[in-house]
Amino acid sequence: MSECESRWCFKFTTLMWLLIAMLAIVAACQRKPAAKSTVEPLPSTIPTTGATPTPGSDVAPTPVTAPSASAPEEGDAAYRVYLPFLWRPEVVTPTAIRTIQPPSDVRPEATLSPTPYPTVDFGAVRTELQASGQELGYAKIGFHVSVGGNLTGLGEWMRRLDEAGVPFLLKSVDYAGPIYEAQELMRSSGVPHVLVFRSNVDVPNYELSPPEAARAHWERHRSLFPPELDRSLVWIETVNEIDKLRSEWLAQFALATAEMTMADGFRWAAFGWATGEPEPQDWNSPDMLAFLRLAGQNPDRLAVALHEYSLTVDSAAFDYPYRIGRFLSLFQTCDQYGIPRPTVLITEWGWEYNRVPSVNAAMRDIEWASSLYAPFPQVRGAAVWHLGGSFGSISDQTQKLIEPVTRYSLTHYFAIPSPPAWASTDPALYSP
Repeated sequence: MSECESRWCFKFTTLMWLLIAMLAIVAACQRKPAAKSTVEPLPSTIPTTGATPTPGSDVAPTPVTAPSASAPEEGDAAYRVYLPFLWRPEVVTPTAIRTIQPPSDVRPEATLSPTPYPTVDFGAVRTELQASGQELGYAKIGFHVSVGGNLTGLGEWMRRLDEAGVPFLLKSVDYAGPIYEAQELMRSSGVPHVLVFRSNVDVPNYELSPPEAARAHWERHRSLFPPELDRSLVWIETVNEIDKLRSEWLAQFALATAEMTMADGFRWAAFGWATGEPEPQDWNSPDMLAFLRLAGQNPDRLAVALHEYSLTVDSAAFDYPYRIGRFLSLFQTCDQYGIPRPTVLITEWGWEYNRVPSVNAAMRDIEWASSLYAPFPQVRGAAVWHLGGSFGSISDQTQKLIEPVTRYSLTHYFAIPSPPAWASTDPALYSP
């Protein structure tokens, strides 16, 4: 074979091998995987402490992931061809960040269609009542949320009440998104909604002195407060179902915390007492009275947070007023000592920690509770437990109440005493 023929054979052989290699590469790039892979983002929340939920507690459940985002399909952007080999870039899980993006149903930008039922003209009713020496009272039943669960319909509930000028209460643990959206509604409309946020750090260090514990606990919660939330609009709750046997220690803790929260420009809700707590006499200690006096003098900066449950789905009025309605003993103490009734936020309200009654039975209870709270403007609202994750199927059960609560709130009102007159604290007047 001549030198020329040898060079030609070498070139031909080389070209053939290159062609075969390129065909193999193209085939590999176009091949689809058996199943589409996904990237599961970390939950848009602050990490929890992993506390075990207990009945009546609003400890945030273990966070679940936000809706998963699809990774690029193999054979698409996830594979890139670099001759003479294939390279697939590593898929990196996003870093967890505190997000303000709630589920699409919670976002307020959607246009509302007219309600299929007549609603109250609250402005006209207010004018009529004030002309007769009375004030307008609203139904003040809202909702408790956290990461996960079932929030379907929550956004429409917020938008419809805001559009009608009806204040609502929304409480969230470790999930800033819904609170942020409600905050922005509040900024736009001027309706004084009641928004409460708590990070999942429940109780202070009882081994420290009250001032030391207050400082450490406050510094922790202040650092966890989402930056997108406005501290002048959103209440911060820092303790949850505390030790009722330490009421005097807690009163001193509350006084110390109140000074710091007000100095930092926050609205603070104290205590978070569990159902049936504290004992009525615990409101009477010197330090507790001092805190109540401070709270009564600063109703837009300090509040008392309570939990009111019946602890049975048979009736919300079970054992009234010692479970639901227990706020009356607080007001009785304040009246006795000439202290202005403080702002009260019922940051958990309901029946059992993992069950609600049927919709019809639940609404009968909610109608009664609305009539119980309406005469007291200091009671800013009650958050129905629970639309968030964990605790069995309670989020799906509670979600069924959103529409009927919306309807009830838009079609009912209460004529209440006009200041300086105060409603009576006699429990017999509000029995179902």
